[in-house]
Amino acid sequence: MDEEEHEVYGGDIPDEGEMEAEADVDMSTADDDAAKELDEMKKRLKEMEEEATALREMQAKVEKEMGGAVQDPASAAAAQASREEVDSRSIYVGNVDYACTPEEVQQHFQSCGTVNRVTILTDKFGQPKGFAYVEFLEQEAVQEALQLNESELHGRQLKVIFLQTFFFPLFWMK
Repeated sequence: MDEEEHEVYGGDIPDEGEMEAEADVDMSTADDDAAKELDEMKKRLKEMEEEATALREMQAKVEKEMGGAVQDPASAAAAQASREEVDSRSIYVGNVDYACTPEEVQQHFQSCGTVNRVTILTDKFGQPKGFAYVEFLEQEAVQEALQLNESELHGRQLKVIFLQTFFFPLFWMK
């Protein structure tokens, strides 16, 4: 019998011995690739753990700077006491004209005592809401300011209320 020639694309067909040797080489290459990939994963995991540690440290620092009172009950109690003390020296002023400035409100209540701060709240567009808070340096000034209830400022009759009385019902609703 004559052997027929067949055209082989891609080179000669290896015999079995050559195929087994190539398989061993491929397996060792695969093991090396897996080991490299595992090392890369370990490296990424270590980087992620370091980043997480750094984030925790930054978060702790921010909480310490901004919200330490939230975690410390003693600080929270001190802050609450301070707030109550400020409220005891403050009044709510309703029906304030929208064109009224904090300086004008301060001048209106200056005869009662030393005004520490005037706050006129505004909406999200920056427009006044029509009421204000006035904080005095002396607690006695609050009683004097209450005497100015129904007084006029910019042609409007003001509603003056002791701040703690104003907010008292809100605490019961919680």
